[in-house]
Amino acid sequence: MSTPVPSWYDLLGLDPAASSDDVRAAWRAQIAELDPTDRRFTVLNQAAEVLLDPDRRSGYDAELAARAEPVAAAGPEPEPAPELAPDPERELAPEGEPAPSVVQPLDGESRRRGARVAVVPGWLLAGVAALALALTVTAAILWVREPSAADVEDDARAAQAAAERAVVPILSYDAAHLDESKAAAQQYLTGDLRKDYDKVFAGLIETNAPATKTVVKATLVRSSIVRADADRAQVFLLVNQTRTNKKYTEPEVYKNWVTLTMDRVDGQWLVADMAT
Repeated sequence: MSTPVPSWYDLLGLDPAASSDDVRAAWRAQIAELDPTDRRFTVLNQAAEVLLDPDRRSGYDAELAARAEPVAAAGPEPEPAPELAPDPERELAPEGEPAPSVVQPLDGESRRRGARVAVVPGWLLAGVAALALALTVTAAILWVREPSAADVEDDARAAQAAAERAVVPILSYDAAHLDESKAAAQQYLTGDLRKDYDKVFAGLIETNAPATKTVVKATLVRSSIVRADADRAQVFLLVNQTRTNKKYTEPEVYKNWVTLTMDRVDGQWLVADMAT
């Protein structure tokens, strides 16, 4: 028998008959002391989004009821319901794999297959990870929203889509085409962040990449909305980066996470801050 998957109610410590006010109070209490980059923060937000939306909650309750029905002995074990709450540790850091950090080596499965694990010089950590760190600001700019509020839901999704488009060029570059790489990223940045980006790009990447012939390519794995209102949103993204240079011609894979703060500027969602 498989281990039962905890429900959104279990995650928030609530009875299925809890009121919306109870859900909201439990959600606020549990995230109050969490950093937005904590994997539990994202999962708690997901739970609140489902349970504070009457239509989604009704459908979810029906799924839980169906899952609780006994299964015929000869039948196969049912598949997990699609919206059951994931364990935060297993959701964002599968068993056997370290939690995402600024730079991670090849995962355990790759090691078992004999893949080479690179030892990377400090100044050459894909360049872009250092760029992201240099642009990090304090968490004082963060704010709390009521999840699934009808008047910000569309804005939040638009900000998430814009973050997904932006993160790939921001975390990528090609030593042979640095001007194009920089321009591809600049179009997604607010004016203030663009100034910081240009300084770090010139001081780190343009200085080192041509000599090492480094190429970094980012690939989006998944994203989720952390917080949002009508004009600002924070989006958490998991990103794989592959790197090659004249010393390492086989692509090296790094698993990173980044949180993008998106501001709406003249009707367009742009990246105002980034943290890794």
